[in-house]
Amino acid sequence: MPREIHLTDVRGLVGEEIGVSKWFTVDQTMIDRFAQATEDHQFIHTDPIRAAAETPFGGTIAHGFLSLSLLSAMNFDCVPRVLEQTMGINYGFEKVRFMTPVKCGARVRGRFRMADARFRGAGMLMVTYDVTVEIENERKPALTANWMTIIQFDPKDRPEDA
Repeated sequence: MPREIHLTDVRGLVGEEIGVSKWFTVDQTMIDRFAQATEDHQFIHTDPIRAAAETPFGGTIAHGFLSLSLLSAMNFDCVPRVLEQTMGINYGFEKVRFMTPVKCGARVRGRFRMADARFRGAGMLMVTYDVTVEIENERKPALTANWMTIIQFDPKDRPEDA
């Protein structure tokens, strides 16, 4: 998959896997910073000793929303950039399912399949991804999601057949 594509290429990628990100390590520092930012200090995330003693995970686990928030970095790492794009907007999720906890120290990566691409208005393209966050050496993923984004572009760049 090329690192850069044109608006005219996007609709031809619907149904295709368009990127697999590098591995990201989810360590205790990342988990603690996320806990600080979100005010979610539940012991299963922030207290390794107690989490090891009182949970089936053997230690702390990442917040589900931390795993979800890594999608932006994963997307930037592997999804081709649209050359005509002036801005990207996170539109939201149709569906998110947290399948497997991400244990502290685990490595995760995103796998992106373009599910849909529709032009909206004069200068917007809504792209929907089916995305899976995989955990290294785990059979089940951390999460699956149906993620909608908007690519904004100058209306003069809109393909004539759109």
